[in-house]
Amino acid sequence: MSVEFTPPASEFNVPFDGSFKVADHATAPSDADDSNDGVDLDKKTLEKALKKSVKNIATLQRKLYADNRFSVLLVFQAMDAAGKDGTIRAVMSGVNPAGCQVHSFKAPSSKELEHDFLWRTTKALPERGRIGIFNRSHYEEVLAVRVNPQFLVNQRLPNLNESRVWDDRFESIREHEKHLSRNGTVVLKFWLNVSKQEQKQRFMDRLTTEEKYWKFSKHDLSARKRWSDYMDAYEALLNETSRPNAPWFAIPADNKRYMRLQVARIIENTLEALPLAWPEKSPEELALFGKHIEFLNNEAD
Repeated sequence: MSVEFTPPASEFNVPFDGSFKVADHATAPSDADDSNDGVDLDKKTLEKALKKSVKNIATLQRKLYADNRFSVLLVFQAMDAAGKDGTIRAVMSGVNPAGCQVHSFKAPSSKELEHDFLWRTTKALPERGRIGIFNRSHYEEVLAVRVNPQFLVNQRLPNLNESRVWDDRFESIREHEKHLSRNGTVVLKFWLNVSKQEQKQRFMDRLTTEEKYWKFSKHDLSARKRWSDYMDAYEALLNETSRPNAPWFAIPADNKRYMRLQVARIIENTLEALPLAWPEKSPEELALFGKHIEFLNNEAD
């Protein structure tokens, strides 16, 4: 039986014992003098540190691709305007597009509703050697659907027991992610923890800046009205599905540059911890290299 890889621990890990409380976790970093991780919050310092991590991630991604045994799945969940798109763009900016796949999941299509709730994300999982990114994910089924249980009607579930459906889905997700881990997919899940006040400021920015109008949807306010319900749903899913083989990380999201750096560092540290190796040539293949070199040197222009 294969041995599951456990990603390195982080100060942002959601505990594995079900003790996580949303209200106890900061949405912004402490001042530099008091921060637990010693990160200087100066804009230029954060950007420089991120650039360094992104460069290292790009190098490690090439090794992941060449090794071709593992894949990495990055799951991003957050309230609207928390910065998922910008974080994905900033952190993965140096990665070869051939080795990275991004999937954004919105409301399920009629075809997707004909399948179980894990089907549409399962068929988008990354191949070996690649990094897959889910911008929203199967977790919407224990988040948006839990806050809006009327969505269950369209799923036409047989023998639906609403008192059991969420626990059943948590169990399915845990088993699904354990299966992925056993088969070489490293699962890292990021909850970008933005405050309600910061979300308001970002919405106002979208409503008053012409080039950002397109980012705003009236449906964003519908979710905001249910903020408390969403926080309860997040707390439940984080506690039920943060496990050593597929951890959740609660990242303070009010400072975008700080948030992006912390996400990058977790990905970087995980890739560094993987037992990756450049493929080796056999002695027989290496013995022929001299002939290959000679052929190329004698090749007519």
